[in-house]
Amino acid sequence: MLRMVPLSRWERTAPIAGVVALGLLSSCAAPAANQRPAPTCALPATIATAPSYTPPTDEVVADEPTALYMLALTWAPEECRAQAGDPDYVTQCRDNDFGFVLHGLWPNGAARRHPRYCGPAPQISPATVRRHSCMTPSPTMLQHEWAAHGTCGWSTPEAYFEQAADLWDDVRQPVLSSGSMTAGAVRDAFVAANPWMKREGIYIKTVEGDRLMDVRVCYDLAYRPTACPSIGAPDRVVLTITPRRAG
Repeated sequence: MLRMVPLSRWERTAPIAGVVALGLLSSCAAPAANQRPAPTCALPATIATAPSYTPPTDEVVADEPTALYMLALTWAPEECRAQAGDPDYVTQCRDNDFGFVLHGLWPNGAARRHPRYCGPAPQISPATVRRHSCMTPSPTMLQHEWAAHGTCGWSTPEAYFEQAADLWDDVRQPVLSSGSMTAGAVRDAFVAANPWMKREGIYIKTVEGDRLMDVRVCYDLAYRPTACPSIGAPDRVVLTITPRRAG
């Protein structure tokens, strides 16, 4: 049976002649940003926000132009190995069984220097934190991503997180094998689940012992998939995949 794969945003807006039909296009307009479906994970009745903060002077890079964007997806079980005891990670590590969660949407420079902390980053509102807590289930991480990356291209945290959510909503998470997979197999799994992705546009970050931490997807300035300047872990590397609790 043919599996119908939802089209990504760039495919839905690309010229028909340049797109392989992977599903049926809806005749209805996409819902407005304020009509995004409600969160579908378990959230507490109240969520504390994280305070704004002053970044270290040596981390401020406000003069580097953006050459591409990177959507960083973190493998939640691996992050929870280190963060399970942190109250800020209760939603991620105790109350839910996530696969990937969104680390952030990052404006990247053309080389190793990237825009960071480009302007003031006031505290995110409780409503915005709650709205995106099933995507990035950490108030501290949300505040950090807005301060470090969102200020380098968006005027408000709401605009930044809505753009991140638009890209996040397009990504279909593949099922990863608990135990181990090669980096190449992880890339293949993402492309199989998301045929619009470019294989060379998938960067894989590992932590100690070649443990899978992030899968990062690269986009050009129009948010179309593009090759990453580097790919992180080469295809041949065998990754340790921390299992999900339900796995």
